Amino acid sequence: MEPLLLVKNVEKSYKKSVNTAKALEQVSFEIDHGEFVGVMGPSGAGKSTLLNVLATIDTPTNGDIFIGRDNIAKMDEEKLADFRRDHLGFIFQDYNLLDSLTVRENILLPLAIAKKKPAEIAKRVDEIAATFGISDLLDQYPYQISGGQRQRTAASRALISNPKIIFADEPTGALDSKSATDLLESMSSLNEQHETTIMMVTHDAYAASFCRRILFIKDGRLSKEITRGNRTRKQFFQMILDELAQMGGAANDAI
Repeated sequence: MEPLLLVKNVEKSYKKSVNTAKALEQVSFEIDHGEFVGVMGPSGAGKSTLLNVLATIDTPTNGDIFIGRDNIAKMDEEKLADFRRDHLGFIFQDYNLLDSLTVRENILLPLAIAKKKPAEIAKRVDEIAATFGISDLLDQYPYQISGGQRQRTAASRALISNPKIIFADEPTGALDSKSATDLLESMSSLNEQHETTIMMVTHDAYAASFCRRILFIKDGRLSKEITRGNRTRKQFFQMILDELAQMGGAANDAI
């Protein structure tokens, strides 16, 4: 069975006056359907650049990125916009909700854009809101709810159209510990029960411990990967901390 995401020799360079800086260098890996994968590494290692390139927010300088059989690194902007809308979901640290819309309206936006039937939209909103524990907030506005509730609204919107893969960029970065745990438990539950494929960039070892596999990136290259296997989440958390300590100084950010 072919992987859901296949990354082959991806590079990203930026021009800085007369010099060229390589943010990503010869990055290759696979993510299978139903995986929950974390990406970690020191500040400036290339984590967010990698996610932005995979999520079609930025374009690679070289390399191939296959999602299924579609090479998104070679698509023109018009096809890419359609592919992004139909197959990808995004969760960002700063929520990106529209304050003029209710929680319900924010969540259903991708389905409304895709011109789905009202009955289908209503059913899907109710299902996803229940999963994230925000059913009683649907008629409120983002400014009326907490940061944790806003992030669960954003996660619901990301998942409403059943995307092939969810890209999450530091989704717990602005949350208190309880709100972060609530979000991570909901994401983990979706991954386990519905085989939702998630790739999450995080500097936080606690958040990463909810993943099943971690890719470590350093100086724009993949340096190592570890898998949870049959370990408890607490054991995996310690394993992640040990790995970050070996990478040099990153563990203090993560604790």
